Amino acid sequence: MHLSEITHPNQLHGLSVRQLEEIARQIREKHLQTIAASGGHLGPGLGVVELTIALYQTLDLDHDKVVWDVGHQAYPHKLLTGRYSEFHTLRQKDGVAGYLKRSENKFDAFGAGHASTSISAALGMALARDAKGEDFKAVAVIGDGSLTGGMALEAINHAGHMPNTNIMVVLNDNEMSISPNVGAISRYLNKVRLSDPVQFLSDNIEEQVKHLPIFGESITPEMERFKDSMKRLAVSKVGAVIEELGFKYFGPVDGHNIEELIRTFKQAHKTKGPTLVHVATVKGKGYAIAEKDQVGYHAQKPFDLATGKAYPSNKPTPPSYSKVFAHTLTTLAANNPKIIGITAAMATGTGLDKLQQKLPKQYVDVGIAEQHAVTLSAGMACEGMRPVVAIYSTFLQRAYDQIIHDVCIQKLPVFFCLDRAGIVGADGPTHQGMYDISYLRLIPNIVVMAPKDEAELQRMLVTGINYTDGAIAMRYPRGSGVGVPLMEDGWEALPIGKGEILRNGDDILLLGYGAMVNSTLQVAEILSEHGISATVVNARFVKPLDEELIIPLAQRIGKVATFEEGALMGGFGSAVCESLQNNDVLVPVKRFGVEDVLVDHASPAESKIAHGLTPAQMAQSIREKFFEKAQTPATTTA
Repeated sequence: MHLSEITHPNQLHGLSVRQLEEIARQIREKHLQTIAASGGHLGPGLGVVELTIALYQTLDLDHDKVVWDVGHQAYPHKLLTGRYSEFHTLRQKDGVAGYLKRSENKFDAFGAGHASTSISAALGMALARDAKGEDFKAVAVIGDGSLTGGMALEAINHAGHMPNTNIMVVLNDNEMSISPNVGAISRYLNKVRLSDPVQFLSDNIEEQVKHLPIFGESITPEMERFKDSMKRLAVSKVGAVIEELGFKYFGPVDGHNIEELIRTFKQAHKTKGPTLVHVATVKGKGYAIAEKDQVGYHAQKPFDLATGKAYPSNKPTPPSYSKVFAHTLTTLAANNPKIIGITAAMATGTGLDKLQQKLPKQYVDVGIAEQHAVTLSAGMACEGMRPVVAIYSTFLQRAYDQIIHDVCIQKLPVFFCLDRAGIVGADGPTHQGMYDISYLRLIPNIVVMAPKDEAELQRMLVTGINYTDGAIAMRYPRGSGVGVPLMEDGWEALPIGKGEILRNGDDILLLGYGAMVNSTLQVAEILSEHGISATVVNARFVKPLDEELIIPLAQRIGKVATFEEGALMGGFGSAVCESLQNNDVLVPVKRFGVEDVLVDHASPAESKIAHGLTPAQMAQSIREKFFEKAQTPATTTA
């Protein structure tokens, strides 16, 4: 059977191990070809090919439910559930999503994009099943990195308290999430992998058993069963923690041995109550380059399969905001030992790996634990340190209570740096940084700002580190800056709550915030070609808003447009409208941003077109709202 013929995972039933291994080979081939051509998550899916095949061979997915944690490792799942023919559209507009989506396929039992949710969801399904008197298996597949998330541990604690609820947790243990795993759980799992009994069994048991008269030199099925029973006996101590939590423990199992996986899964399915199957895998399995560099090949842009190198850009691009952030923060930290960079398992994504390399004592990675990261920073701030918490906008949502309760209520000087703010592209709705402007600006005791370019980011870093009268947050986008010159040092802090005028005009006031300031200038240029002159303001701060600058300009000019790359509801434009109303300046306002909809996976350029956020589209909307109607003669009806 060829992979292209599989449209339902139940077609794996009855296939021999050799046939399943051939399917595994084809999955890896398709996976590599697709990611090399269009980009995407590479290492995670390659590591779970056999795990996926073996698990699905033991389930009836017309009834049973499998919940994949995060979802970036579920490409083999997609290829086995009827998406082979369209897999080449992965992460492209209107194509196959890079994560799981319930609306995309009936076998996507639960959508995800953030880590540590799978056990909670699967347990919820299991409890609902039992309440309704139904009969199906509920399985959560979670990586060892995701297991560091507090939510996963909360779910394990709950499930272990439900001895009569059948749920299986498959722990995909590859020693690696996006960054190297940290913490006691990771250290414990490593102890399992490297404990004397497991090491002895993996290295020596076969040779030892061969010398027993009842077996001899041949490797018989009886010998394999004997090895398995000995292995389970030997690892009973290292599985003790899982057993104490109320789970039956199976493993560790070779995650690339289909026969062993099938045998273990079948045994676990027969066991009543919560079970955990510990599967040891290799991230990037089958592609030597990815196996050697598991961090670098977690995800890739389009690349040459033969060399593993990304295709060179057609033209030089400015450094990314993340790189400018990392370089500037490391420079500042070298001269200020109180600065501590904090990440939640995203060292390379946020650029804090540079700080770790140069100043390891001023770097902390808490694992996938955003809530802990925020409260940890609050504790540091209590003792006079200058914590800089670098977390993606979409992930900081997970620590919202901690921002309010532990930082802002206590008016602690924590500096939040929100990477990937705004439209992020192919990762889709779970990763878009749409909501940080809205969810931060309503909290007391926090300043909220965004740079117009990478040079202003440098100044805002100094501003944030110097600010001690409460919390302060800075948002910045994914990808390259606009190409302005950078300074190596000597950056000056910005005055809190003060914007700047970039262009003067009398016909309309254009207020840009953050990454949209450059587009705002382009809108002004397009309008000037139609005889419309605009004043352009770089707001810099959404909280406090520069009312001393904005209110007189709005009152004098009489027409206002706002520009932001985020949700309109409660965003920058809302802040401007509230300010105008509070000051009794009743002028028409046009707000540009993302309406009350989810931004799906597509390139950032495609998303901006879809949401009317290109300079040409915005200029046309302004002309239609403010100027063309005024020039249209009034009509009467008989």
